[in-house]
Amino acid sequence: MCARVSVKLLARSIRKSYSTGLVRNKSSRFNSRKEIPEEWRRSTAFYGDPVNQVIGSVQKQIVNALHLGDRERASSLLSNIGQNKHMLIANHFADILKYCASIPDPLFVMEIWKTMEEKGIELNNKCHTLMIRALCKAGYLEEAFNLLSNCGETSNLYPTLQKYNILLGASAEMNSVIHVSKCLDLMENDMLGKDEITYIELLKLAVLQKNTSAVYNIWNEYSKYYNFNLISLRKFIWSFTRLKDLTTACEALQHLVALVFRGDSTIKISDEGKMVIPKLDVPMPILSNQDNNNMVNPKVVGFDVNNVNTVGTVLGNPKSILDTKILRLSFTDVIRACVPFKNNELAEQLFYQMQNLGVKPSRGAFDGLIRVLVKERGFHDGIEVLNLMKQKNLKPHDSTFAAISVGCSESLELDLAEAFLDQMAQSKSAYPYNKLLEACDTLDQPERGVHIYGKMKQLKIASTIKTYELLFSLFGNVNAPYENGNILSQVEATRRINAIEDDMMRNGIQHSYVSIRNLLKALGLEGMISGLLHYLRVAENQFTPGTPIYNIVLHSLIEAKEDQTAINVFKTLMSHGYRPNDVTCNIMIDCCSISRSFKSAQGLIAMMIRYGYPPQTQTYTSLLKLVLASEDFDEALNLLNQACSEGIQLDAVLYNTIIDVASQKDRIDIIEFVMDRMHKERVPPDPATCGHVFTAYVNQGFHNTAMEALQVMSIHMLSEEDINKNKAVFEDLIYSEDSEAESRVLDLFKDSKENLAVALLNLRWCAMVGNPISWLTSQSQWVKRLAATNSYR
Repeated sequence: MCARVSVKLLARSIRKSYSTGLVRNKSSRFNSRKEIPEEWRRSTAFYGDPVNQVIGSVQKQIVNALHLGDRERASSLLSNIGQNKHMLIANHFADILKYCASIPDPLFVMEIWKTMEEKGIELNNKCHTLMIRALCKAGYLEEAFNLLSNCGETSNLYPTLQKYNILLGASAEMNSVIHVSKCLDLMENDMLGKDEITYIELLKLAVLQKNTSAVYNIWNEYSKYYNFNLISLRKFIWSFTRLKDLTTACEALQHLVALVFRGDSTIKISDEGKMVIPKLDVPMPILSNQDNNNMVNPKVVGFDVNNVNTVGTVLGNPKSILDTKILRLSFTDVIRACVPFKNNELAEQLFYQMQNLGVKPSRGAFDGLIRVLVKERGFHDGIEVLNLMKQKNLKPHDSTFAAISVGCSESLELDLAEAFLDQMAQSKSAYPYNKLLEACDTLDQPERGVHIYGKMKQLKIASTIKTYELLFSLFGNVNAPYENGNILSQVEATRRINAIEDDMMRNGIQHSYVSIRNLLKALGLEGMISGLLHYLRVAENQFTPGTPIYNIVLHSLIEAKEDQTAINVFKTLMSHGYRPNDVTCNIMIDCCSISRSFKSAQGLIAMMIRYGYPPQTQTYTSLLKLVLASEDFDEALNLLNQACSEGIQLDAVLYNTIIDVASQKDRIDIIEFVMDRMHKERVPPDPATCGHVFTAYVNQGFHNTAMEALQVMSIHMLSEEDINKNKAVFEDLIYSEDSEAESRVLDLFKDSKENLAVALLNLRWCAMVGNPISWLTSQSQWVKRLAATNSYR
């Protein structure tokens, strides 16, 4: 008989947890009903001889009182049970304990145990097991172990595998390795061995701990002692998919299909409505070296798509609804496991096999297929399957809508992405919203970003650090491209940054490397130097900033002509042991152009070469700025020739560096030489090139030449492929008298087609002032003159 003190200690422990709110009553699934369900009324204790009928009636009243939350009445009925001198036995409390185990209600279980002790009623295995189950379901592992160990063994009460399996399952669910080990030791001491349920519970723990080798060991040990049945195979398939072992999951799935169609296993349902293993279970010793020829190695059974289809064709549909359910669950698990591997081909094959085998795909199967299709083939394929799903009147999971929305965001289809987000029933994850914010950032649509973030707030979706990283990128700077910061924009930028940081603080989220990086970029674009230096110090205190962070700060300082501050930051970078890269050196060569220190630039070039960074286009551009600060055009042209001779891929920015200064100094000879080199090197001009050259000719009064040069440069901004493919469209926009034509050209800026838009606007202007457009620029007199009269070498 159990010691009375153990009851008091257990009850006190449980009662304390209830009073402090540590235990949440899980609420019966019957709470919304007025009476307890039929399964409780059918209990055998309610029927039989008159004594059992009376006790059964009291049990029913107690269960009803507990169900209605009237614990005082339940306790009163319990204390008065058996007052009519009826002989009470443990089974007279079984239905109450069964109900308490299902809720669970461990406190009332302890009250029952105390009542049984007071009335001298000995526990039996059934009631003891129900008590252990109630404690385990409520999370009281220590109390459950104490209940098991404090009860002495009698003819009616002794250790069983069922009790240990309950303890083992609860320990595994709570990921308590200590309790699992303790349970296995007790099982070994009591020489109970393991049964199939034991292996399944150990399997859950191995999956929870992501221990793949343990799962294989359990598979191999299980197969030595037991033939696989539908439930065990279902559990193993689930385990392999959770551990991302797609190959072995497929092999086990084939074995499951074969087992179903051979009819080797019939599923039965327990009183609790759970699927159970039907065959007689003979537990095997924990330590055994027996071999069995029935062992199934997961690496031996091959998965052949055609074989599975053949099995389905020959044997027909599954034998029962429960067989179908297991097949559906297992196929769904494997299909969803295809998503991280982006294996859309296998997912599709499995999906169609389900239907060939007579198994209707579940919402989960559609979800897995759609997600992998969106990842691999794009959102259009996902939408096609979604429409098929709707035709079958299946409501998609939120994860299905989220996956398609993410696909739309990645393809920059913002309207579609938002539409699918709006179809989600319960939005919880910030991920699809972050992807939409990222698309807004890519397309430079901060207004839409405000709208999306507002939806997140309205739906109470918790922001992640990724959300804030994108917010800083979207809203950190106020000015549109090509505009410099001013007092008003800086005040607004400060307000936005403070608001974002306040929200981060409320949600307990610290800055990340990326959020600081995006914030520094925004401050630099606004020219907010004090804020820039402040957040650099924040980065130095919280992270290892690294060279990229310093490069952002250095670039912003040079843009603001803060050369001395840039030099100090560069010294800090070096003193902290960071190695400057080619970007750092190029930025600092730009800094030398401000201070006009050619010697320092030479030192930086030597440093670049020492670190393994040969001078590139940006290096020569920076050097050109330096020599042109002294208006040394001869040295600038020498540098240009040197860059060309070294085979460096030059760009318009480098040429513009010379053209800009030459235009300011009215050196048309320099401009024409540089433009000739651009044509020969096939470097297309950009809008800045057009502006500098056109201005230089106009300032000298060469208006016709200015228009001709503008036309040639504008055509060279377009690729030959674009001209050949879209010449008719371009001419329509150039010559059209429609008032909307210019607006259509301006819309190209929204699609980040700046060069195309500027080129068409320039050509449209040339046509408007009476200059006919010729697409054959080699016939231009200006181009011919550049090549013929160029005297510089």
